[in-house]
Amino acid sequence: MLDATPKEIFEREALRINPAKTCQPIGAMYAALGIHNCLPHSHGSQGCCSFHRSHLTRHYREPIIASTSSFTEGAAVFGGGTNIVQSLQTIFTTYDPDIVAISTTCLSETIGDDIPTYISQAYEEGVVPEGKLVIHCNTPSYVGSHITGWSNMTTGMVKYLSTKTENSLQQINVIPGYVEPSDTRQVKQLLKQMGVNFVVFPDTSDVVDTPQTGRYQMYPKGGTTIEQLRSTGDSQATIALGTFASEQAAIALQDKCGVPYRLLELPIGLAASDRFVQTIIELTGATPPAELEDERGRLVDIMTDMLQYTYRKRVAVYGDPDQVVALTEFLVSCGMHPVYVITGSPAGKRFEERVKEILKDTVPNAVVKADTDLFYLHQLIKNEPVDLLIGNEYGKYIARAEDIPIVRFGFPILDRIGHSYFPTVGYQGGIYLLCNILNTILERLDRDSADETFELVR
Repeated sequence: MLDATPKEIFEREALRINPAKTCQPIGAMYAALGIHNCLPHSHGSQGCCSFHRSHLTRHYREPIIASTSSFTEGAAVFGGGTNIVQSLQTIFTTYDPDIVAISTTCLSETIGDDIPTYISQAYEEGVVPEGKLVIHCNTPSYVGSHITGWSNMTTGMVKYLSTKTENSLQQINVIPGYVEPSDTRQVKQLLKQMGVNFVVFPDTSDVVDTPQTGRYQMYPKGGTTIEQLRSTGDSQATIALGTFASEQAAIALQDKCGVPYRLLELPIGLAASDRFVQTIIELTGATPPAELEDERGRLVDIMTDMLQYTYRKRVAVYGDPDQVVALTEFLVSCGMHPVYVITGSPAGKRFEERVKEILKDTVPNAVVKADTDLFYLHQLIKNEPVDLLIGNEYGKYIARAEDIPIVRFGFPILDRIGHSYFPTVGYQGGIYLLCNILNTILERLDRDSADETFELVR
């Protein structure tokens, strides 16, 4: 399928082939779903909204709700102000959300629509009912990636909703980063185990992984409530998980309400999870329960028991920058050698320097690159093969062409099931992720074994 991919690598300044990312509005829509009783709204054409919804629907296998301003030629020429006001009127009359979260598209950004002015007009004309809310963020698809969009929408939540009052609450905010609903649930479970009061936002657990009850519920029970979002301005501190997805919102909350923040990498693997737990201890004085220590011990046990299968395995890692950074550190701690580490997001030197710091003692010559694509990764692999691929499903074409086992990890995964139900963060998530990696390696070992080494026990 990819037999025509050449070994010779040319530096490309503009062309992207098989991008390792998707567009901003998808991330913004996903973040908006993390608000309770929220209807995401795409300010652009119907086709854009349909693509964003279908991509999320196929990944989570859930019906993703969203509305659109339904641009036609007239809106493209004269602006989408009339469209958005009419849309809001229809939304609140027909679908009755508590809040609408507007994100823009390429078209509305190119013509320069002034969204705050349109929102003010809707309030003034009584289109937005009493007690209902509208927020927005700008998400041009030709800049950044879905991670940028998630970050921008989460920052929009802070700018519109976070409020500083006279009350000082004994709670911490956690911005979980662009992760699966199962990961957010795992973060909340860990905080509950520690006995900490918290607000996690946005929270897509129980929104895009709802149980089948036989009855359609447009606004599921999950999501961070508006009251919780407002209370974030009175919290004692914020923990932002992921430099590229979460820091911008944490900075905005600090600037607006004076809430200090700690920036951590996603708690994927042993060391990153330890840092997360240690930060909670420092901020709250909480003591980790024995149950959490047992979870940590089980992860360490698997890491040490199975080291002979992971040791010095050459790995290619690709995906979202926050997940790739944390995953790279975890792989190194398991004795593996991430020789190619890339992201399609424009994460720049900050990403490259952090990954190189992680790899400096084990794989000092690793190729680390941001704002690139899977075509480039395939060329690298053609020149020097790897033992394992770890990343989203788009790498399956490389895996097939080069006969390399692949572990699906990150977004999007459209051809497998389980990623939205089983976490990869925290100690419990680390166990699941490492078992997935190990079972993939063992499966290949069985496939390639001669008859005399094809054993029942490994």
